[in-house]
Amino acid sequence: MTHWQPRFSAADAAIIEQQRTCDGFFKISRLTIRHSLFEGGEVEVVREQFQRGDAVCVLLYDPDKENIVLVEQFRVGALGRPGGPWLLELVAGIVEEGETPADVALRESVEEAGAAIFDIVPITRYLPSAGGSDECVDLLCARVDSSGVAGVHGLADEGEDILVHVLPFAEVCELVANGTIDNAATIIAVQWLQLNKQQLLRRWGCV
Repeated sequence: MTHWQPRFSAADAAIIEQQRTCDGFFKISRLTIRHSLFEGGEVEVVREQFQRGDAVCVLLYDPDKENIVLVEQFRVGALGRPGGPWLLELVAGIVEEGETPADVALRESVEEAGAAIFDIVPITRYLPSAGGSDECVDLLCARVDSSGVAGVHGLADEGEDILVHVLPFAEVCELVANGTIDNAATIIAVQWLQLNKQQLLRRWGCV
């Protein structure tokens, strides 16, 4: 069996010049880049890079009640969405200096959902929009007791207004299948749980 390997490595690309063009809530830089070509030689290109940093998204699953805890909040990137800019999503947060993905999952579960989580399980690590953003997402699953998880949460000084939803797993699967849930992290996590649910339940001693 042959296994794919990338033709080039990080050593085959170099930033020649970098200019910060936006320094607000998010950062954008214009980069002049030189990189190798598949048919030989090199090319120099100019690209804008949205510099968001790393993030963590965590699927909160209650195996005893067969519930998923999701959060609903306003998203500026979804302003043109026909259904409106309020999305149903996983608990998520930006990785701050010195934090591990598990640290972020624990912190954000309390801040966004008022929920204590335990037994955090890695799902995958991926680039959600590598064509223009440096963001890398650690996608996790964690066990939660969904009893009493409810209400509006978030940090007022960050303009957060986050409504918690506790939904049956089967309903969440349907929301993914019919396109109501249309953000990548939630879709990937729910489909992962569909594929790995029995293995996860065995890990947690539920079967």
